[in-house]
Amino acid sequence: MKDFFRRFYKPAFASFAIVAVLYVLWVIWIENFWLLAGLIIIFDLFISKKVKWLFWKKKGVIKNRITAELIDATIFGIITATFIRLFFIEAYSIPTSSMERSLLVGDYLFVSKISYGPKLPSTPLSFPFAHHTLPFTSRTPAYLDWIRLPYKRLAGLSEVKNNDVIVFNFPEGDTMVLQYPDQSYYALVRQYGREFIHEEFDLVRRPVDKRENYIKRVAGIPGDTIRITGSRLYVNSVPEVQNGNMQYDYFVQTDGSEIEDSLFRELDIPEPDRRFNPGRSLYEIPLTTYLTGEIASLSNVLSVNKYENRNPYSGIHTIFPYDRNFPWNEDNFGPLLVPGRDMEVELTIDNLPVYHRLITLYEENDLTVRNNNIFINGVKTSTYCFRMDYYFVLGDNRHNSADSRFWGFVPEDHIVGKAVLIWLSLDNDNKFPENIRWERMFKSID
Repeated sequence: MKDFFRRFYKPAFASFAIVAVLYVLWVIWIENFWLLAGLIIIFDLFISKKVKWLFWKKKGVIKNRITAELIDATIFGIITATFIRLFFIEAYSIPTSSMERSLLVGDYLFVSKISYGPKLPSTPLSFPFAHHTLPFTSRTPAYLDWIRLPYKRLAGLSEVKNNDVIVFNFPEGDTMVLQYPDQSYYALVRQYGREFIHEEFDLVRRPVDKRENYIKRVAGIPGDTIRITGSRLYVNSVPEVQNGNMQYDYFVQTDGSEIEDSLFRELDIPEPDRRFNPGRSLYEIPLTTYLTGEIASLSNVLSVNKYENRNPYSGIHTIFPYDRNFPWNEDNFGPLLVPGRDMEVELTIDNLPVYHRLITLYEENDLTVRNNNIFINGVKTSTYCFRMDYYFVLGDNRHNSADSRFWGFVPEDHIVGKAVLIWLSLDNDNKFPENIRWERMFKSID
């Protein structure tokens, strides 16, 4: 038996068998069986070796052995890293304070794409490891849009759930003002007018997978009804269970003296969050429930009061859906139904502002209104059945977060993955090595 095994066993056949099985499983996962033709290439690489796939190893092409091996390692590294980044996990950093204190500026995360299933890129021709702009440039796209693929998400480990922290492509990022990349094009149009923006600034359109990445917490999934009253979130009339890291803005009135910087540092309140009006001896600071008690206990603090916007019409141009029929603001919002796949909703002239963008832009229908009648793709209708799931997301730093209250729903085809782990955290206010937040290293995200 041993002689038989030695006679027929060859390492090349074993390598081919392992790689072929893994490749077939991958093809089954992505459900594109035309790619089974790749088995021919794998067979030739390991067994027949008729084609010199590693052409730089041909005699006389690259004479230096070290150079050839370096090329081997570089190409293998790029392919492996791209494969892992596309299908399994991707690194992400926190650029803003919208999720403090759950996530801090300077946190570096791993985002799991396999949790909800990786979505295949709609623009497959792109520069490796660049998102939408080439490195060391400010405007040169890092992708070619000659090929556009339809939305497809592979099977994942779970569904999106309430309270998940997700990374997604910014829904209003389909059009960008190059001079103001951090601002929403649609918000600028509402503020200054479409004609002015188009005449005075440079615009660029981006496909879904090349839009800016945002990170927020899921507040509502398909079928949920969202309502915010007095800044408190209610989902299906049930108040949310607030985690200890959630922050709101508070007015802190002192006796005329300032709170010492050392106390702020001890409470881990960064300098940009300490907004102080010396004329009124008044601070405006984002605080958690715990920090509210700590600040209130200071000897020079007279009162600590939570900020709340009570003006129902203050959000007509800034709060979704930007209509006087919906007098909402960031602290008093809704009720709003989160739509989902195969969910049919009644359409009226009054509620059309809520669903117009979903029907036209995200689900690519032609919608017109004539004589107070709604026509979708030329057919008069009073209902609409959605083709995708949608989500309502909020930041944990509730008064300092641009989220669904300001721009609406996140479509399922915009979701990148689930934030699962902080692998590094750096404090921008300190120098190395004091800037390393050791207590946050390899901390799971919940």
